Amino acid sequence: MEETRAFRSAGALNPSEAASRRAEPTAAPLTFSRSRTGSGSGLEGPSCSHKAALHQCPGGVKSLAPLRATLEGTYRHPGTSLLTLMGFRLEGIFPAALLPLLLTMILFLGPLMQLSMDCPCDLADGLKVVLAPRSWARCLTDMRWLRNQVIAPLTEELVFRACMLPMLAPCTGLGPAVFTCPLFFGVAHFHHIFEQLRFRQSSVGSIFLSAAFQFSYTAVFGAYTAFLFIRTGHLIGPVLCHSFCNYMGFPAVCAALEHPQRRPLLAGYALGVGLFLLLLQPLTDPKLYGSLPLCVLLERAGDSEAPLCS
Repeated sequence: MEETRAFRSAGALNPSEAASRRAEPTAAPLTFSRSRTGSGSGLEGPSCSHKAALHQCPGGVKSLAPLRATLEGTYRHPGTSLLTLMGFRLEGIFPAALLPLLLTMILFLGPLMQLSMDCPCDLADGLKVVLAPRSWARCLTDMRWLRNQVIAPLTEELVFRACMLPMLAPCTGLGPAVFTCPLFFGVAHFHHIFEQLRFRQSSVGSIFLSAAFQFSYTAVFGAYTAFLFIRTGHLIGPVLCHSFCNYMGFPAVCAALEHPQRRPLLAGYALGVGLFLLLLQPLTDPKLYGSLPLCVLLERAGDSEAPLCS
């Protein structure tokens, strides 16, 4: 305001006086005072420019100290890079790749038994087919196989686990983040509804019932892979488990109930679920995978998540 008044008053002066008046710097002191109607005396501080505010105004340093400490101590923590928070790290990578996949295969013990019972070839022939280079070369040229086993697991886990969990965890905590991310993951599969409605593959009621069922089990699976991501601190485990589950599909429980060897098959289903629940904590023990980036992030922010980080 003083600069504006000086500029207006300069118009009434002669050109030489106006030039000298404009050349003089006009200080606009930044003061901190109480209300004029109040009874207390004014509290005036030194003038502060925008760049020198932290150096000249002690009150500004004091008010911004918590924010600055949070930024430097949490999000700029030395040794915790963005790629590390996203699960791209070498520490503990071998157990992170093997143990979560083994745990998921134990959960699918019943479906694996059912697949072996229905397969016309024996175990030795099946292993030969799986390990044959021609089989892998044929798979790598199949775009549907690449989409289901490579592209979809990698991109979906990258978005809904590696990118979303580090953003949600500082805001909600690890526990709520585990159950929040899968909701977005389940909604992302709603595009199947539009495809089925467009091509009229079934009735409208059955299409929406199928979509609700798909949303439910994809949300449960998303919570499981989010749990694996936090407990291992790696992305490779969720990606491999996602690829394996895409290959196996949802367990055919109805077919197992009508199978000729129903009793041993149902025993395999029950044994797989029981062993999975028994080994879930030991096989995802954070001590096997080194330091957990998300847990370190929250500890620096003063938030302790003991159930998931230990």
